[in-house]
Amino acid sequence: MSAPVTGAVAARVLTQLRRDHRTVAMLLALPTMLIVLLWWVFSDVAGDSFDRIGPALLAIFPFTVMFLVTSVTTLRERSSGTLERLLAMPMGRVDFLLGYAAAFALTAVVQSALAVGVAVGLLGLDVEGPLWLLLLVAVVDAVLGTALGLFVSAFATTEFQAVQFMPLVVIPQLLLCGLFVPRDALPGVLGAISDVLPLSYAVDAMDLLTRPDPGLGEVLGDLAVVAGFALAGLVLGAATLRRRTP
Repeated sequence: MSAPVTGAVAARVLTQLRRDHRTVAMLLALPTMLIVLLWWVFSDVAGDSFDRIGPALLAIFPFTVMFLVTSVTTLRERSSGTLERLLAMPMGRVDFLLGYAAAFALTAVVQSALAVGVAVGLLGLDVEGPLWLLLLVAVVDAVLGTALGLFVSAFATTEFQAVQFMPLVVIPQLLLCGLFVPRDALPGVLGAISDVLPLSYAVDAMDLLTRPDPGLGEVLGDLAVVAGFALAGLVLGAATLRRRTP
């Protein structure tokens, strides 16, 4: 691993993103737009429906968007031969993956800041805990999506196949993370599955931060679990990364 090489890879990815305006719009604006849309959907519903689902949305949408964009982008690098040319240089797989993770992490900071700022500042989502911690959870959650996207891209040969991993990796987590049914009300087997899915802990951390007198120790514990899964995803991605698509 070389810090200068990792930095060069990250700079290259950011340069590519800057030139791809549609991807930038999807990364930065789409999660916020979806949150606004669901706030609008619940705007005439009695009660605190948006306050109930808002924290989960701040975890789900950045995670999903980063997973999709990262998996497709990495596959495109490999299928076009760019990855093979890069790895022929004095650069290892870890440098490549960390460079990508760093670039998308910086993007995730902006993405999460926009989503949190709109949800809290404009849509009135009540946050009792520190706002910086809410932002940190959102960023780490987005990095988790990036890490899993890097990992699953190794098992796809086309961009369509990369998208097909969403029903396998993302949707089960969305269904079992507590968005629709509280995790403690899930049937026993589904509750056990939910306990080993990283998005569940991101949603739990977000939800705790919106409650009166949130337990910061619990939030940090959930955050550590999400960060651990993100690190594991990067390690697995380095182990399975192929130079090119067969």
